[in-house]
Amino acid sequence: MAPDSQAALRLVLAGPPSNPERGGSLAGVGTPLGSFIRAKRDSTQPHALGLPDHGRRRSPGLRRLDLATRAGISVEYLTRIEQGRDRNPSPEVVDALADALCLDAAERNHLRYLAKITGDECTVQIRPVPPTRRVRPSALRTLHLLEPGVAMIGNRLGDVLAHTDAFRSVATGTGLLDAPHPNLNHYAFTDPRSRSFFVDWDDIADELAFDLWRAPSLENLEWLTAGLTPVAGEDFTRRLNRHVVPRRGVLRLNHPSGHHLRLHRETFELAEDAQQLVVFLPADDRTAEAVDHLHRRSHGGLRSIS
Repeated sequence: MAPDSQAALRLVLAGPPSNPERGGSLAGVGTPLGSFIRAKRDSTQPHALGLPDHGRRRSPGLRRLDLATRAGISVEYLTRIEQGRDRNPSPEVVDALADALCLDAAERNHLRYLAKITGDECTVQIRPVPPTRRVRPSALRTLHLLEPGVAMIGNRLGDVLAHTDAFRSVATGTGLLDAPHPNLNHYAFTDPRSRSFFVDWDDIADELAFDLWRAPSLENLEWLTAGLTPVAGEDFTRRLNRHVVPRRGVLRLNHPSGHHLRLHRETFELAEDAQQLVVFLPADDRTAEAVDHLHRRSHGGLRSIS
């Protein structure tokens, strides 16, 4: 991997530099865990936790003192965690921070996951390794049973590994499947056509960036991010480091044929392979008719992308 790509990846994994106005250090090396805690602290208003308003401040959200007091830890220790100088807080401290920030179940799980990978970064050298693109024959047979439904098998890096013919019909003309190895992140962040195809492009971009933290492995995450960061730019990096747990709603698509599609998404984990089977179900009769029309316009069968 090129040095520039390595530097870009390290910047992404480290998160944005600390804000000097918050007592941080621009020279400090951050962590995904510290980045998430800072982001939640900045976005939490004192009155939401029953705390007094201390008047106008340079930065929004909770003071470190407020959060440290609620979590039962020192301000100095919280500062070390946020700045990445302490990368191994105990499970008790992680849970205390989750309680202090009033995290919901999804945010709490994300915090615990970031604590784990932040600790792992200290003990192993992360090397870029591409994920497997192999899909088990039994998984492909399962996908085949869903024809003529819209479905795909992918992973949390955004790789589209196999799909039904109906999925290809919906994607035709959008550019999504143009690449030899289609990837939703590359498509969303580098192909201008994605911004018209995805009606709620900002929400989809947030979802894709967030799911990268659940990549099959840190080595796989480094492999994708090192190549994507230089071409996707600051918008991708910013979304990745926001750590905002997405609220996944109906997927709305503007098909180039003029059809407007609304699809529910059901995701089934293929845990053995760190892959997911995603089924897209029409959310209304109009969408069902449009999908059927698009499917009848095309022909073919189940496709696996190797």
